[in-house]
Amino acid sequence: MIQPIPPPPPAAVAPAPEMSVATLADLRVAAALTDARVQVDSRFRGASIVLYGAVFNPTDDPTDVVVVVRGPDAPVRLVKKTRNLGVWLNSRPVLFEGAPGFYMTASTRPLADIAGFGQLRRLGVGVDHLRIDAPEETRTVTRYGVRDVVVSRLGEDYLDWRRAVIRLREAAQLYDTDPDGVSFVDRGLFRAQVELPATAPTGEYHAEVWLFRDGEPAGVSNLTLTVEKVGFEREVYELAHRRPWLYGVFCVLLAGGMGYLASRVFRRN
Repeated sequence: MIQPIPPPPPAAVAPAPEMSVATLADLRVAAALTDARVQVDSRFRGASIVLYGAVFNPTDDPTDVVVVVRGPDAPVRLVKKTRNLGVWLNSRPVLFEGAPGFYMTASTRPLADIAGFGQLRRLGVGVDHLRIDAPEETRTVTRYGVRDVVVSRLGEDYLDWRRAVIRLREAAQLYDTDPDGVSFVDRGLFRAQVELPATAPTGEYHAEVWLFRDGEPAGVSNLTLTVEKVGFEREVYELAHRRPWLYGVFCVLLAGGMGYLASRVFRRN
């Protein structure tokens, strides 16, 4: 008698990955850049980079996204026009030891509607809460070939000088605030535009994508953007910073050669 062949056992189903389970349970944000490296040469006229990401929200509670992009810090030297005996003169230079060369914020709505003053100040989010370093003591130094540059906390004048730094950087399109700069293109998916002007400094930029719920930070995603010189411009930049004495000799010889050439070309008979 022929025995029937039993059917094969059902195939085992692999369990769902842990990441998908965590995605369903945790509130978090993830983001990325379309281009994490910007190359600068003589034809550079600025760059437009898209920052995109997703909010994983297991609840129906509304959330806000704030994007902060900060460029490399550098000293800032300022002078103020003062009137003495009817003549307008420059005051002694004032030096801030560190201010971002580029700073932008983009958000789903105005920052004041997303979080309170104290929370934004603690996180350093927004130009009103931007940390611009000034030393704790007062002293005079020689910087940029100028003697008696004042390096100071500036006391009561600190806020006025700080506003001047922000105003000048905004005029140069290096600082920007866009309360509608983050838009949701689909449920949980968002995008923001990062506009780098032609004068954007080179170096490493840091981007923070903050997720807020009920006025409190609920998550953050950190990104890095590199702006670097390439080609002949990079070679000149490296020479000027690594071997300044050789760069100086080269500039003197080049200027002398150009002067001699011009004298030969425009020489009168």
